[in-house]
Amino acid sequence: MTLQPIDPVSDSRVEHCNSSLNGHNYHYLYGEPPGGQYKATVFLIHGWPDCGSAGWRYQIPLLLDMGFRVVVPDMMGYGGTDAPEVPPNDLSLYSYKRAADDIAELAKVIGAQQIILGGHDWGGMIVYRTAQWHPELISHVFVVCTPYMPPSEGYMSNEDLVRKLLPQFGYQIHLASGEVEKHVNNEHSIRQFLRAIYGGRTPSGETAFDPNKGVLFDKLPHIEESNILNGKILDHYVREYSRHGIHGPVNWYRTRKVNWEHDQALLDKKKIEQPLLFIQATNDNVLRPEMSKGMEKFIPNLTRGEVNASHWALTQTPEKVNAIIASWLGKQSLGNRSSL
Repeated sequence: MTLQPIDPVSDSRVEHCNSSLNGHNYHYLYGEPPGGQYKATVFLIHGWPDCGSAGWRYQIPLLLDMGFRVVVPDMMGYGGTDAPEVPPNDLSLYSYKRAADDIAELAKVIGAQQIILGGHDWGGMIVYRTAQWHPELISHVFVVCTPYMPPSEGYMSNEDLVRKLLPQFGYQIHLASGEVEKHVNNEHSIRQFLRAIYGGRTPSGETAFDPNKGVLFDKLPHIEESNILNGKILDHYVREYSRHGIHGPVNWYRTRKVNWEHDQALLDKKKIEQPLLFIQATNDNVLRPEMSKGMEKFIPNLTRGEVNASHWALTQTPEKVNAIIASWLGKQSLGNRSSL
């Protein structure tokens, strides 16, 4: 199914909305199928460094075409949503628990008694935890790339995680360090930063982003256009990041301790009972396929799919991702109640 992707700036199929959720302003895209009748409501949750609706631009029209109402928020720190500075604000504003509570509040704002949740990257972890914090609200879940990580009784720092288990998460330590904010602080450096993250290379073929190390500042000025993020969409990302800078987005990499603290209330709720689709990107060099082994232990109603793509599967292989999502949703008994 080939559908024209959403223009995140101006598109007749969606409208730009703002709501105050638990004391902070959120910007989100809102769309209904033609005629206004919908069989369920889908929230799409982005990760880093996508900008809300733009990261899901190929999936929004699919879901509208299938008869779903679609809501796509910019998460805390991104785009038109508030980006509170830390300090003086509390780091928990960027936690999974806060995101879950804000999603639940947004569902109330639009009058949805239940929602379907889709997530990618950090958005994947957010939707997993939202399904646990608000199980009565979430009817179905689908996640692209992000494997499920259950709440853990023992705490492991980012440094220990990288040293002992996941060396390819080394970039998270760099993003959390404060060094990146010192170097990426204006429109030009934001553009180069985004080109690097999305796979751009120097004229000699070098990259400026290493999962094990982070951002390579000496290469950053020389990065050329990315095949994945370029043109008008890159311009949109640069404008959105230029609103608040990158402090808000990188705060998500500083919340490991606060997320673990919140998770202690979920130790007896490690299972996700809702029907859940997990789509693995086989060439993801950070969220590698082996990380998803054993998910069935915690997700009894799990369906697996995979695409031959990198971490940016949503926009790299949209037709394949969409086909898997459409097939799975088509097999679910979602009913026709507008309260969904």
